[in-house]
Amino acid sequence: MKRIYLDHAATTPTDPEVVKAMLPYFADAFGNPSSVYSYGQEAKGAVEQARASVAELIGARSEEIVFTSGGTEADNFALKGVAFANEDKGKHIITTAIEHHAVLEVCKFLEKRGFRISYLPVDKYGLVDPDGVKKAITAKTVLISVIHASNEVGTIEPIEEIGRIAEEAGICFHSDAVQTVGHVPVDVNELGVNLLSISAHKLYGPKGVGAL
Repeated sequence: MKRIYLDHAATTPTDPEVVKAMLPYFADAFGNPSSVYSYGQEAKGAVEQARASVAELIGARSEEIVFTSGGTEADNFALKGVAFANEDKGKHIITTAIEHHAVLEVCKFLEKRGFRISYLPVDKYGLVDPDGVKKAITAKTVLISVIHASNEVGTIEPIEEIGRIAEEAGICFHSDAVQTVGHVPVDVNELGVNLLSISAHKLYGPKGVGAL
């Protein structure tokens, strides 16, 4: 019996074209990209080309892209990085009750270190109310983190509206867009986010590769 895979929302198979593009870097172009000789410079060129491609995909600049081992690490970098860098300004973070566990677990970690987390509810459709986000903001709020689309039911959140609220309040805004990048148009400038997490395995890329 032939098996049919129907869970592309969880992970996707690596596209044959992606495998083909990657193969030379397993066999021939294996140099350390930090080295100065030809093998390393060839690898460095490939990394920078990949960085430019990711930036173009989400409307960012190449120098803004930080590669990670996946969406979970990208979320960790975003939340912990902003939280600890702004401890002197405040220790309050706003998020939603339906975030991916990669975000929720970091929030639990931060709570143990003295941060206060506001977990906003959603309606029956899985939507968070932007007005609820605005009302939750305090003088101590240093970060807002709202998932772009629910990994459970697929609801796309009103990120642009929340982005405007965050910008007006001068608060850093992060969104986990692992479920959406590569499937719907995503532009960091249009969304109004400061930080965006993505992962290759959700869009026919290899496992263990993500970006912030």
